[in-house]
Amino acid sequence: MENSSTAPSTGVGAGSSSMQIDVVAAPSRQQGVAFAQKPNFRPLKAHEISDGQIQFRKIPVPAHRYTPLKKAWMEIYNPVYEEMKIDIRMNLKARRVELKTRSDTPDVSNLQKCADFVHAFMMGFDVIDAVAMLRMDELYVESFEIKDVKTLRGGRTKFAIENSTRTRIVIADTKIHILGSFANIKVARDSLCSLILGSPAAKVYSKLRAVTARLAERF
Repeated sequence: MENSSTAPSTGVGAGSSSMQIDVVAAPSRQQGVAFAQKPNFRPLKAHEISDGQIQFRKIPVPAHRYTPLKKAWMEIYNPVYEEMKIDIRMNLKARRVELKTRSDTPDVSNLQKCADFVHAFMMGFDVIDAVAMLRMDELYVESFEIKDVKTLRGGRTKFAIENSTRTRIVIADTKIHILGSFANIKVARDSLCSLILGSPAAKVYSKLRAVTARLAERF
């Protein structure tokens, strides 16, 4: 008795029906895809940031700067009012300069820049030097006071430090004010401190030349 068993066929012959796979092409991303437009927000003006409220700054006028302020008033008024769009007035009764924003003030930071400009003039800086604070963002004023050490007087040493460090220095009795960038102020302050502590001017000059040369290479 013959047992004929047929094993299941695993191969797909030529006559057998083959499985058909339908490949559906993915739709192109470039067809029918709408990209959102980039939002374009206009900068807010000063009165819009503060919900329409007017912002003020008040700078007191020292007694010894009252006469220079009267002489240089138009040189201070024009850049503040015309360029920075900030209202400015002199309060004769309170003896202070008052600043406030306007509806057309383009940037709220203009108010603080104008306040720093006027304050620098009150410290003793010339208008032509102080006005740079309105046009450059990296300018500051640093002040320190000299006590119980040798006081400084203006002269060739002061001008040499100013020209080497690209700063402006005001020596007012025991107070010293320096106008410039952060790095340059540090170099000028170190040179002034060395002179105050009694270092010879020649030694300070040589060190100053070396430091300013490094600063020039960095920038």
